[in-house]
Amino acid sequence: MEPIAYISAAICAVSMVVAAWGVTKLWTTMIETVGRNPQVKKDVDIYGWAGFAAIEAIALYALVVALVILTGK
Repeated sequence: MEPIAYISAAICAVSMVVAAWGVTKLWTTMIETVGRNPQVKKDVDIYGWAGFAAIEAIALYALVVALVILTGK
């Protein structure tokens, strides 16, 4: 396997780390928002789960791309 494949997979791993940071930031912000104003919990909850799904989709796409690169298919 060529070294460029390992470098490409490492770049995909970095994007997964950034996605994990994004999820952490999302939940931290949601907890702070609901803590300051509990009446907005319903609205924040809906958008929070949608954001979580989008961020996790990015991480899963990066994982799939890394696996495709490493298997060479």
